[in-house]
Amino acid sequence: MKRNSIKLVISLVLILLGSCNDPETVVTNFVHTDGSVTRKIEMKSHEGDIKKRFKISEIQVPLDGSWSIRDSCEVDKKGDTTWVRRAEKIFKNVGEINLAYKSDSGSNKGFSRYAGFTRKFRWFNTEFRYFERIDKKLTFGYQVKNFLNSEELRYFYSPEKLKEEKENGPDSLKFKALSDSVKHKTDIWTEKNLVSEWIGEFSKLTEGKTNNDLTFQSLKSRENEFLKIIEKNDKQLDSLWKTGTLLKELIGEENALKYKSEADSALSIVTANLFVNFNDFSMRIAMPGKLIETNGFIDSSHILQWPVKSDYFMTEPYDMWAQSKIPNTWAWIISGLFVMFVLSGVIIKIVKKD
Repeated sequence: MKRNSIKLVISLVLILLGSCNDPETVVTNFVHTDGSVTRKIEMKSHEGDIKKRFKISEIQVPLDGSWSIRDSCEVDKKGDTTWVRRAEKIFKNVGEINLAYKSDSGSNKGFSRYAGFTRKFRWFNTEFRYFERIDKKLTFGYQVKNFLNSEELRYFYSPEKLKEEKENGPDSLKFKALSDSVKHKTDIWTEKNLVSEWIGEFSKLTEGKTNNDLTFQSLKSRENEFLKIIEKNDKQLDSLWKTGTLLKELIGEENALKYKSEADSALSIVTANLFVNFNDFSMRIAMPGKLIETNGFIDSSHILQWPVKSDYFMTEPYDMWAQSKIPNTWAWIISGLFVMFVLSGVIIKIVKKD
């Protein structure tokens, strides 16, 4: 089935917002047992002008002059030049990372991000957990898990490299079909969020108005109806909205004239929140000891990573976490000695009885 033009417009906007991710950035957090974190950033750029290559305003994560920075130039077999910046800094604790996020002046400065670290003593082992979270952007949206099954959900969150490996592998037809299914369902998800957010924001702006019967509950009950009206008029959405024709069909002529300003304001808020200007990057976490649990992805190079995209934190927080453990050697020794002591006592009693 051919997609409606409203879906095409949404897709084009998302592509344009996500197409300016120069430099390509990978952030790696080396977590230490005392809670300190060595953070390394690797940025790759194909920009020729050195002044534009690694502008602070275009870097996806906090970076300033307090970092140890090294620049290099790499030329591949085809003769293409890539400029690489590698930066490193030791943070005493996650609190320092969070302060850096709060004072960030880079391309993703407008998003709520923070890190956390816990250490738990379990006698035989000490467990460590590190996480980074990006808070959700939308208030009235739907979680994507309501639209995708478990296999599709896993694919949705997968790094692009893993997707490419699967789509070019022996089961390419299966994963191509999976990709198409995810694309189809996430288009519907985006449309539902658009309508739901508009209803929520419009309701807030009109709440308490005299003789207002457009309550949040009444508008919410007509959400699917609104969606069908928008899809029916998708080829002329912009012009129909500007003339007020579409709004009249949605909430009636009297209300459309009465609340035109609020409806326009609500649409502006929704557009700004839904189609955010976020520059993607990749996150890696290296934990102390043995990795025991994570929600990340391990690729063919055995690297634990997460892609970081705006889709992932639109309607729910996006968590990236890993948990590991280190054996407490002294606890094993003490426990062994205690067992030996108990066994020795038992043996001595038995011998005395004999």
